[in-house]
Amino acid sequence: MEQEEVVRSGKVKSAIWRFELIEDRIMLKKIAIILEMIKFEHTVFALPFAFTGALLAARGLPSWQTILWITIAMFGARSAAMGFNRWADRYIDAKNPRTKSRALPMGLVTPRQVIAFTLASSALLIIAASMLNPLSLYLSPLALVLLFFYSFTKRFTFFSHVFLGLAISGAPLGAWIAVIGKLEVPAIVLGIAVLLWLVGFDIMYALQDIEFDRGEGLHSIPQRFGIRHSLWIARAAHAVTMTALFWLASLLSLGWIYVLGVFISLCLIVYEHTLVREDDLSKLNFAFFNMNGYISLTVFFFTLLDKVFR
Repeated sequence: MEQEEVVRSGKVKSAIWRFELIEDRIMLKKIAIILEMIKFEHTVFALPFAFTGALLAARGLPSWQTILWITIAMFGARSAAMGFNRWADRYIDAKNPRTKSRALPMGLVTPRQVIAFTLASSALLIIAASMLNPLSLYLSPLALVLLFFYSFTKRFTFFSHVFLGLAISGAPLGAWIAVIGKLEVPAIVLGIAVLLWLVGFDIMYALQDIEFDRGEGLHSIPQRFGIRHSLWIARAAHAVTMTALFWLASLLSLGWIYVLGVFISLCLIVYEHTLVREDDLSKLNFAFFNMNGYISLTVFFFTLLDKVFR
């Protein structure tokens, strides 16, 4: 009798263990789906500019602890922003042929799970900010408000690209504050460069939804001005970006290595704009996903080399 109870108890424990293992696997799968949904790999767009801001603020190399907490804050901020955006746009995404296969419209994750992920990511940003300095902590809720507010702007203004640019410009500005606890003129110049860099390529990205936006009453620069004028607005935005990056060289007495990196970035931006034409948008995704990642990485890498060797 006792032996049967032992066997029965062992089977129950084994069943519980298998059930818990299945639950863990499901949870990991859900997390993987959410990370794919928010395009975690696209952190490469803004993170290098955050590191660039940290390098320039430190006038050298920041401590590894500062870099660690900046990285964690960036992960939290971007994950919270993207999670909230996917939640806020779930009904719009379900109608758009380009986005209807995303995780939320497909039912692969629930709105409640995405909100939970967004809250956890927001908490991660605030915790990381608290480990940097008081100003970073005080500004972290404001950063979240701006990141979340962007998701609603295309419902009422074609300046939605500018609001997204403001949100992303918080990466170098926040990193600058994280290093020295205050803003300086060069930080604002770098922030403007990143803002208009984002505006330019977000306008180009919005070209693929121009007809959908018009049908749904959504606002964007392509929807308002058409493809040709939108491309010229994007070019003008990127011209200001490059001007600001070159200006930083004189403001901070940066060397030829930094200037070379900005010149290479200029060549990449020019090439990016040759890929997208009014009568041919077939290379739009390559221009968006690849070239902009190369540009932000190039600016950071050559800024790092300039600091290391000078």
